Formats: sequence, C-alpha cells, structure tokens
Amino acid sequence: MAGQKPYYITTPIYYVNDVPHIGHAYTTLACDVLARFMRLDGRDVKFLTGTDEHGQKVEKSAQVAGVDPQTFTDRVSQNFRDLVGAMNYTNDDFIRTTEPRHIEACQALWRVLAEKGEIYLGSYAGWYAVRDEAFYGEDELTTTPTGRKLAPSGAECEWVEEPSYFFRLSAWQDRLLKFYEDNPDFILPPGKRNEVMAFVKSGLRDLSVSRTTFNWGVPVPDDEQHIMYVWLDALTNYITALGYPNTEAGGDYAKYWPADLHMVGKDILRFHAVYWPAFLMAAGLEPPKRVFAHGWWTIEGQKMSKSLGNVVAPDALISTYGLDPTRYFLLREVPFGNDGDFSRRAMVNRLNGDLANDYGNLVQRVLSMIQKNCAAKVPEAGAFTEADQKLLGAAGALLDTVRRELTVQAFHKAIEAIWGVIGDANRYVDEQAPWALRKTDPARMGTVLYVLAETIRRLAILTQPLMPDASAKILDQLAVPAEQRGFDRLAEGQALASGTPLAPPQGVFPRFVEEAGN
Repeated sequence: MAGQKPYYITTPIYYVNDVPHIGHAYTTLACDVLARFMRLDGRDVKFLTGTDEHGQKVEKSAQVAGVDPQTFTDRVSQNFRDLVGAMNYTNDDFIRTTEPRHIEACQALWRVLAEKGEIYLGSYAGWYAVRDEAFYGEDELTTTPTGRKLAPSGAECEWVEEPSYFFRLSAWQDRLLKFYEDNPDFILPPGKRNEVMAFVKSGLRDLSVSRTTFNWGVPVPDDEQHIMYVWLDALTNYITALGYPNTEAGGDYAKYWPADLHMVGKDILRFHAVYWPAFLMAAGLEPPKRVFAHGWWTIEGQKMSKSLGNVVAPDALISTYGLDPTRYFLLREVPFGNDGDFSRRAMVNRLNGDLANDYGNLVQRVLSMIQKNCAAKVPEAGAFTEADQKLLGAAGALLDTVRRELTVQAFHKAIEAIWGVIGDANRYVDEQAPWALRKTDPARMGTVLYVLAETIRRLAILTQPLMPDASAKILDQLAVPAEQRGFDRLAEGQALASGTPLAPPQGVFPRFVEEAGN
C-alpha cells in the first residue's frame, strides 16, 4: 500500500560529555514532528535518536569526573533519555554506541571496507582537535598571537603522530561530486550543499580512521592496538539500529534503509555529507536520501556558552512556558535551516499572540458559543454560502500544503500556512457575527458555528505533530474519537456529525503573564 511506505528519520547521536540544551531539543523536536506527521499520514515510521559515547573527548571528561568511561557514559546518557520524556518525543529506538549490537555493526562495516581494499595501514602526522574529534589541514587553521592552533570551529588543535589506518577518501572525490549532481536534494538547505561541494572540489585527502593513543572506542578487528576513529564508529549507528550487518529481506535494514532523512546541526555536516556516503558506497551500501543541516541558536543575541552562563535547558523552558508552547516556538520562530535567536520577549509574544490570541481564542469563543446557543451539541448545518465554502476550502487544502513544506523540512512555512487559516477563521467569525445571528437568523448561526467547528477540527488534526497535547485537548472538546484523528479523516466526506454532544469548553492556551520584576 502506497500510504504505508516506510520512513526512516534520525537525529545525530549526541555527545555524552554535554548536558542537553536548547540545540539538542531543537534537532530532535524537528525529527519528532516529522515522525508524528508521517505516522498520521499513514507511513510506517522508524525514528532513531541516541548518544555517542566513545572518543578521546569522552575519555578525558570521565577522567575529570573521576570515574571510568562506562560509568560516566551510563550516567550522562540518561540525561538525553530524560529529554525524550520531557519533550514528548516519540522515537522508536534509543541507541548507545557502547552497546554490543553497535560494536558488532562497526566491526562488520570495517571488515567489508578492509576486504574491498578501502582501508590501509599507514601513519598519521597532523593537527587534531579533541573537542571536534576531527582532523584538520594546516591551511584550515588559524594561529593565535601565543602560537596556539585553532580549528575553524575555534577548538584548539594539537599535533598528533601515530600509526593509523586510513580510508581511501581521496579516491571518492569524483564519485561524490557525481552523487551530489545526480541527487540535488541530498543536502539541504541549498546553501549547505554548495559549501559541501566546494569542500569536495578543493581536494580530498585520505582519512585517518583509527587511533592508538587512547583506548575508549570500538576495537579495530584483528588489530586491537587500534580503536576506530570516533566518526566511523558514530555514523554507523544509523545502520546498527536497523540490524546491520543483517541486510537480508524481511529485516529492518531491508525495510528502512536508505534513511529518508539524517537531521544534523551545521557543524557536523561534513561528516554526514562527505565521509558517511563515501563509507557506505565504498562498502557497497546505499547512501541516505537526505542530510539536512539546521542552524544554531543564540540566546538574547549572544552565543550560547557555559562560561557566559546563558545555556538554556529545555526543562527550564517547559516549566516556565509549558511543553507545547515550547515546541511551537522552537519551530515557528526562525526559518528552519537558518540560525535563530532565543529571547524571552519573542517567546512571550508567540505564546500570547499566536497561541492565546489567535488559535486559543478561536477555539474558546467558537466552542463557548456552541455550548450556549446550540444545546452543547455540534450544530446543524444548512446550505453553505460562498464565505463558508471559502473557509472550508482553505482548511481542506492545508494538508497538501503542509505535506509539501515538510517534505523539504520547511517547518516555518508549514506552520505559517496553518496560521493563515487560523487568521481566516478569526476574520470569518468577526464578519459573520454569530452572536448577532442568534437573534436574527438562528439557523444561519448554526451553519456558521458548524463551519467554524469543522475548521477547528481540521486545524487540530494538523497541529498534532507540533503540539500533541494541546491538539488532543481540542479534539477531545470536539468529541473526535482517538481513532478518528489521522490524516485520512481530512479527506472529502469526512466531517463532524451534527448533534454530537460536546462537553463544556476548557481553555487550551492560557496567556503568559510575566511576574512583576521580570
């Protein structure tokens, strides 16, 4: 069945030497909204997130904490599991790179690459940034007045010399460029695609894929003096979760691979858009269909940093503003793919403007009028006027618009389209004035309120991926059964049944009132 086409979406796996912040919440939220949307649209979804637990940076963090790396990762990985519950994510799996299934998958991929002659033993001498877990060429570095070498990210680099296995990345330059040309939507947004292509065209060097100076990682098969470079290890998680190396028909790999979307922050695009497809193609495996690199958040105009003390924790946002308003703000405030700034003022404006005044007020006043004037039942609808048909038509066209925008991860445009219809509905209320019709034409009042209730039903079904709890409350108030909330219920001929009893309405989006002194 076409509607059941599988959809596989992943977040990056998060470094466990970090504490979850607004950036982590943002990436996984975008994936959660897509996963929920696709499920409601009849797709068979696999949604993966998890934690990246190997590498020199993690080993050093464990030493600073005075515990062994496994104890450290067990403790800190839990913070990211807790974020899943706090943000109401619906991931189907949570992977940790210290799990036996992942060690097995990494070593299996290594063996395939080695058998195909894509990996060879040499020695590495060059600049390495522990913070980025990345190697850099001399031409990529800047030198401070004190002689420190800094990567483009600002991370300090150190000179490393050690035996190393290398992946023949240089041999993949032309094949990668052809792949990008043949698959123009592989990297989004388009500006990021241009950056990657420029990087590849500038020349690729073979990539060091093992280390010997520390041991917290996946052992290289048949040479346990080496551990795998953390990015070869980390990227493999996307196929580990599908049961790799089992690629047989009937398994998850055969069902879900290639991934429909890897969602990443722009700082790790190179690993996902250059190294990962090269590793996969070298192993005879298909690359993912898309890598989307989103922007970064600043806080009140400043870069988020521990030293400034301005790191925004998701649980602080949720406790202050509520879960669904937080989810709404993060995906509504800036065009997805761009950098964005979090400010309290912008958050409060969205909560009180878009949610309380526009959406919440529409729902509350329509359902209150039905409660008072239509015997607390879905009203009877008479013949629809041109104005009625126009509003219902706008609501009916929304699914195609939202689907089209989310196909290219344009969350802000999808939300704008929904809010466009919310605006249409509020204007329709004012123009039709059902409170006046109550005295002059009660039958017409019933039709107007029916049109509005049906429009709200459609809006609430479509806002479920973004604001699941609030949307459920609205659909509960319209007495829409849980099994009638999929996108199939937006098809022609599907609508509210007149005469359905409705419970007294409850406010869904309260106004946010700042405490005195804030």
